[in-house]
Amino acid sequence: MRNFVYFCLKILSAMLLLGILCYKANSQTRPNVVFILTDDQGWGDLSINGNTNVQTPNIDQLARDGARFSRFYVAPLCAPTRAGLLTGRYHYKAGVWGVSNSKEFMNLDEVTFADLFKKAGYATGAFGKWHNGSQYPYHPNGRGFDEFYGFLSGHYANYFDTMLDHNGEAVRSKGYITDDLTDHAIGFIEKNKDKPFVCYVPFNAPHSPFQVPDKYYDRVKARGIRQFSHNKSQEEIDVTISALAMCENIDDNVGRILKKLDDLKLTKKTIVIYLTDNGPNSWRWNGDMKGRKGMADEGGVRAPFFIRWPGVIPAGKIVEGNAAYIDMLPTLTDLTGISSNGTKTLDGISLKPALTGKAAQVPERLLFSSINKTHSVRKGHYVFQNGTLYDLSKDSTQQNNIAEQYPDIAKSLKTELDNWYKTTFPETGPVRWIPVGYPQFPKTTLPSQDAILYPSPTGKLSYSSSAPNSSWIANWNDAQSYVTWNVDVHTAGKYKLNIRYTSPPEGVGNVFKAELNGKSITGKISEAYDPPLLPSPDRVKRQGESYEKEFKTLYVGDWTLQKGTGELKLSIPELKGAKFADIKAIELVLIN
Repeated sequence: MRNFVYFCLKILSAMLLLGILCYKANSQTRPNVVFILTDDQGWGDLSINGNTNVQTPNIDQLARDGARFSRFYVAPLCAPTRAGLLTGRYHYKAGVWGVSNSKEFMNLDEVTFADLFKKAGYATGAFGKWHNGSQYPYHPNGRGFDEFYGFLSGHYANYFDTMLDHNGEAVRSKGYITDDLTDHAIGFIEKNKDKPFVCYVPFNAPHSPFQVPDKYYDRVKARGIRQFSHNKSQEEIDVTISALAMCENIDDNVGRILKKLDDLKLTKKTIVIYLTDNGPNSWRWNGDMKGRKGMADEGGVRAPFFIRWPGVIPAGKIVEGNAAYIDMLPTLTDLTGISSNGTKTLDGISLKPALTGKAAQVPERLLFSSINKTHSVRKGHYVFQNGTLYDLSKDSTQQNNIAEQYPDIAKSLKTELDNWYKTTFPETGPVRWIPVGYPQFPKTTLPSQDAILYPSPTGKLSYSSSAPNSSWIANWNDAQSYVTWNVDVHTAGKYKLNIRYTSPPEGVGNVFKAELNGKSITGKISEAYDPPLLPSPDRVKRQGESYEKEFKTLYVGDWTLQKGTGELKLSIPELKGAKFADIKAIELVLIN
C-alpha cells in the first residue's frame, strides 16, 4: 500500500511538473508586443542610418539587437499609414484618404490588430496620437484598445501640460508630451506584466509645432549641423535642430521603455517594433533621397523599421526585399500565433519567414504608395512615378530616369499603378456621419475640425489656422454664416447639449440655435470669457497649427433627439456686436 501511495505521489508530481512546463512553454509562445511609431521622423533622422547631426543610441541598439529591413515603405502622410498598419490593408480601402475634415476616419467595419489581440485575451493599450477618428466607436476604445491616453486628431497645439483624452475624458498632461506618454505606456506595461499585452506607442514627435525641452535643443544646437539636405537652399537650420532634438528626446524615452522590459524580465518575451509614419517634415539630411513628407518618392515613404524578439529573430539581421506598413497586422498575428479570422482581404503579407530565416528575403510583389494625386509603385528594385522609372539598386536617390531605356517595364508598372488607383481611390468620399449616443460612451464631442463651414459671401468665418486639427471656429462676424456636422444618432432619447466657446464682452447676449432633423434648441452667450492664448514655447514660428487657449463650457439645455442621420446646424439668428464667438466644439451627452 505504501508503495502504491508513493507511486501515485510520483505520478502527481510528474504531472504537476509537466503542467508547469507546459504553462511556461505556452506563455513563451504568446509574446507581448510593444509597437513604437513616431510622427514625421525621416529615415535619416537616426544615427544608425548615418546621420552625424543626431545621436540615437537606444534606437540604434534596438536595431542591432533585432532585424532591420533594407527597404521598408509607408504612406506619404500619417493618418493613412496608421490605418494601414492597424488593418493590414491599403488606407484607401480602410476609408482613409486624408488627414483632416473626417478624411482620416477609418471605416467602422475594419478589424484592427488590437481587435484581434484583445479577442485572444491580450491586454491592449495605446498611448499617443490616434488620428483615425475621434468619436466612439471610431475612438481607440472602440477599435480594440482597452486603454487609451493621448490625442485623437492630427496637428496639436501644445506639447507641454496640454489637454489629452483618457478613455473619453479630458485630462491635462504633465510635462513634455513625449515623456508623459512614455510614463503612461510604462505604467500599462507594469500593470499587465503578468499577462500578455499589446502596448502601442504612437508618439507625435517630431511633428510640428517644434517644441522640446531645453537640454535636448541646447545639446543639438551646440553640436552643430554638419550634414545637410540635398535641397540645402530650402533647409531651415532652426527647424533641423528642433526636429533632431525631438528625436533625441524620443530616443531617451525608447530607452526608458526598453529598460522597463529588462527590469521586469520581459525582454525575451516581448516583440519590440520601431517604425516611423512618413518622410521628414522639413528639408534636412535624409540620405540624399528625393522627396519628403507628403510625396511618394523614396524620401517621402521609405522609413526605418526595426523589430526585436530575442531568441526568435536573429540579432543584426538585415532583411532584403521590399516590406511595408500593410505587413504589420499579418506579421504580428503570425509571430504570436493569433488568429486573423474576421479581417477583410489583407493587402499585406507576413514577414515572419524572412525574419526567422525560413525565406531568403521578402518575396517580390507590387507595393503602392499614394495620397490623393501623388502616387508611385515599386516592384523589386524599380520604382515608377509620374512617367519616370528609376532603378533603386543603382540609383537610390532617383537621379537618372530610365523610362526611355526600359519602355516595357515603365508601361507595365504604369498600367498596374493606374488600375490600382482606379479600383482603390474613392472618387468621392463617403459622407462621414459622426456617431452620437452610444450608452457605453455617452458623451460625444463634435469638434470644430469635423464641422463643415459655410461662410456667407461677405463673411469671414474660418478655422483659426490652416490646419483644422486642434483649431477652433473663428471670425464669425455675420448672421448669414453657419456651420454643420453630419451626425448619426445611434440611440433615441434625451441629450444634454453643451457648447464650448470663448467670447469678448461685446459678444454677450448673442443667441444661437442648434437644429437637427426638425428638432431645435436655442441658447445665449450670457457670460464673457475671453482668455489669452496659452504660453507656447516654440523653437520655430509655427506654420499650420493653432495656438492653445482655454474654452468655457456652456450648458444649453436638454434636447430630445430621434435615431437617424442628419445635419446638425449651428447658426445665429442675429448678430449683436462685431463678433459672435469662437467655437471649439459642441458636446452631446446621452442622458437616457
